[in-house]
Amino acid sequence: MKIQLNNNAEELAGDSMTVTDLLKVKNFTFKMLVIKINGALIRKSEYGIAQIRDGDDVHVLHLISGG
Repeated sequence: MKIQLNNNAEELAGDSMTVTDLLKVKNFTFKMLVIKINGALIRKSEYGIAQIRDGDDVHVLHLISGG
């Protein structure tokens, strides 16, 4: 499947995958993430069920705090 990931074209195996699968495949290990699929915010509790499909626009943002 082809998706846009953080404004970059990506080609991934399969027809769909969950957010959890994407995080594993792309090795996103940062604990504080904000994820949007086609502009819709995905809650952390939904990562295992939220589906990413061909043509989706996905944003994975790292939250960083400081002082």
